[in-house]
Amino acid sequence: MKRIFISDCEGPISKNDNAFELTAHFIPEGDKLFANISKYDDVLADVLRKPSYSAGSTLKLVLPFFKAYDVTDKQMEDFSEKNIVLIANSQNTLHYVQAIANAFIVSTSYEHYIRALCKALAFPYENTYCTKLSLEKYATTQQEKKRLKEIAKEIVKMHIIDIPSAARTMEDFSRNDQAIIQRLDEIFWSEIPKMSVGKMFIDVVTVGGEQKAEAIRDAVKRLSAKIADVMYVGDSITDVEAFKLVRAKGGLTVSFNGNSYAVKNAEVAVLSENNVITAVIADLFCRFGKEKTMRTLRSWSYEALKKRGVDAALLRQLSDLYPDALPKAQIVTAENMETMVKESSEFRKKVRGVAIGRLG
Repeated sequence: MKRIFISDCEGPISKNDNAFELTAHFIPEGDKLFANISKYDDVLADVLRKPSYSAGSTLKLVLPFFKAYDVTDKQMEDFSEKNIVLIANSQNTLHYVQAIANAFIVSTSYEHYIRALCKALAFPYENTYCTKLSLEKYATTQQEKKRLKEIAKEIVKMHIIDIPSAARTMEDFSRNDQAIIQRLDEIFWSEIPKMSVGKMFIDVVTVGGEQKAEAIRDAVKRLSAKIADVMYVGDSITDVEAFKLVRAKGGLTVSFNGNSYAVKNAEVAVLSENNVITAVIADLFCRFGKEKTMRTLRSWSYEALKKRGVDAALLRQLSDLYPDALPKAQIVTAENMETMVKESSEFRKKVRGVAIGRLG
């Protein structure tokens, strides 16, 4: 039985944050709108832990504003297809991994983007899990559109919520931030749900948080396998539950240019502009198992990779790209965690840009 390779999409495979880019493109000051809602998403998912709320629900909360500005599924598809930006060697890495493992992509992204990405990478769409959406299913009135545009402008004017590192309750936020959180609660859980577009909040299920963990369970069930056979690669708050599941069951968890949420919940942190490192770690895990992979990572060097017997063609590719020293791939420990969080968060912004890199 082949082992199972499961990866998030945006971050580990592509540089995009497609939902952010769509919002910025089609909605006036959409970059600010998305950033503010994304931070509110982090508050609900990680601090206040709103019941039945999943990390990554920003992709649901922005949808009424798409309807307000008459965005269509066709526009989303065309924009997604034209604006894919891959991490270097992503296609070669996925092709290599497909030869040695059962490969899946689990992404919070809209299906419009994932279909476009699969087409670009020649990856089977049936081996993906993503947020299903049809904008055309939902109607709205001119009055609602006008009000939603007013709400969008109001959110844009808000400052981004500051989340204190030890925050666990509303009282841990500043008074100004408490007022912003309460206002956003009114907007998203009282005002918009009363509109016709409020049905989107019920129908659309974003694949983030626990839904990613459930996707892993489903993929493993499809193959009659075990979660211990899974290598999972992620980079953000939407991957935390997936990391926790795979790690608890004995699989391997890898943060690829991850933010603080990813680094703190993964066993291995990778900092790289090239996906060949993912292929190397997948080769180790699929051929030699977790224990030997972790042992090799503890002495991360060309010598250790050669001694372990990593695929010779991969090693040649790696040495051509990095003749002097390997990109960082380090086991995350209690002692180095804060350092790795800082390094990975900064490297993430370098690879994906500051606007995308700072999103949760």
